[in-house]
Amino acid sequence: MSALYDTLRRYVDDGKLPGAVALVARGTDVEEVTVGSVDADGTAPMARDSIFRIASITKPITAAALLMLVEDGVLALDSPVSKWLPELAGPSVVRTPDAPVDDVVPAARPITVEDLLSSRTGWGFPADFTLPAVRSLFEVQKDGRHLQDWPDHGTWLGLLAGVPMLYQPGEAWLYGTSSDLQGILIARASGRTLPEFLAERLFEPLGMTDTAFEVPPAKRDRFTSAFAPAPDGTLRLVDRPDGEWTRTPRFHSGGGGLVSTADDWLAFARLLLNSGETPSGRRLLTPTSVSRMTTNHLTAQQRDRVPLFLEGQGWGYGGQVDVTPSDPWNVPGRYGWVGGTGTAAHVIPPTGTVAVLLTQVEMESPTPTDVMRDFWRCVAG
Repeated sequence: MSALYDTLRRYVDDGKLPGAVALVARGTDVEEVTVGSVDADGTAPMARDSIFRIASITKPITAAALLMLVEDGVLALDSPVSKWLPELAGPSVVRTPDAPVDDVVPAARPITVEDLLSSRTGWGFPADFTLPAVRSLFEVQKDGRHLQDWPDHGTWLGLLAGVPMLYQPGEAWLYGTSSDLQGILIARASGRTLPEFLAERLFEPLGMTDTAFEVPPAKRDRFTSAFAPAPDGTLRLVDRPDGEWTRTPRFHSGGGGLVSTADDWLAFARLLLNSGETPSGRRLLTPTSVSRMTTNHLTAQQRDRVPLFLEGQGWGYGGQVDVTPSDPWNVPGRYGWVGGTGTAAHVIPPTGTVAVLLTQVEMESPTPTDVMRDFWRCVAG
């Protein structure tokens, strides 16, 4: 057995994970590891095609879809989003980040498509969750791992418009909100629902047959149960295969609403490694769009403001971009992200590597888990 298998097996044997699926692809050479079972009771072994709630590794997929509309000429990077999201036409901004929510000034300029893609809209989560404007945002931007209680897009936008932004548009990187706004913008600008657009433009051409916003009955035998760590060190059941994902929620979350498999995300990752072309030669994205996705857009000051999320690294469109080799796995140019349901997926262009880890135990904080770091350490060799 490989070092990767031994590493993941140890987490299962210690009771920290019911199971896991990992894929590490270097060109056509793919190491696949499955350990444990789909639930804590061991009713079925984990399999390569097991389906997971992938949470925030939805974000790169959404960013790619939005760039398709830019390439179509429907949008431009400098387009104000208020044409399609009129609810956000006149946002206010707190005078300083720690100011009360009623101490506001008008936004200095409109929010643009590029602000959404680079997560610099002015809404989102910083390192300090105690700020008054952030506490107000928490009332609207609820836990994206559980979407059935979220309202429809229009209602949600109306609620968000009532929350002052923490920074002026373009001024600071903030986590989370921008990706959900991307999903709504895709739907309104394309005239399709987000599930329809993603299926037609990405999932079908790439053969991502198990990626969607719900799990149909015929696939639920492959759908994993979801867990969260309990205070006593055990695992608490959060959702079953016949639970929240049996139906598409009203809110189609571009920030974290998808279920998928390791091979489906691998197909998407290979699209990025191949500069936007499918294996059959069909072009879905231009090399320029892929480069924009996977290039850091943040200043050093913007990176340093959010050590809780970025740990000193950068951000492209929809995912982190490594800029400093602070750990063995931080290869400059490495692109990807982690999901709050216990998932991680990265593309490493300098080495042509794709690394996907899917578990079913939720993260307790934005800090990557021990199993994620040990997985990355194995990938780095």
